Amino acid sequence: MKNFSFIATILLIFSSCDNSVDKFEILDYMDFKNQIVNNVQLIDVRTSEEFNAGHIEGAINIDFKNEEVFYQSFQRLDKKNPVYVYCRSGNRSKKSADKLLEMGFSKVYDLKGGYIDWNLNELKDN
Repeated sequence: MKNFSFIATILLIFSSCDNSVDKFEILDYMDFKNQIVNNVQLIDVRTSEEFNAGHIEGAINIDFKNEEVFYQSFQRLDKKNPVYVYCRSGNRSKKSADKLLEMGFSKVYDLKGGYIDWNLNELKDN
């Protein structure tokens, strides 16, 4: 009986999980670059100082560390359209993606390796 209860609990946990895995995807440099060529919601979640030092063309800066501004700014975006996020290395953008999925965004793409990898790949391409 103990085994049945344990298995039932595990099944309940897995069945109650939402499909946020389907709503979140980490893209490598080339896939990210190819997908942002069209008019997309491209968001840099670094600080304004980091953003002003360099960013991906067309990106909007919404600082992850400023929680109030973060939520207010994302409330203005279209939750039905995908959001492309990046930060310096991928840590803040992953945390941002988690928050965006909680807020009801349909799809969030994250740049693998962040702006650091973006710059390295851009240098290789040129």
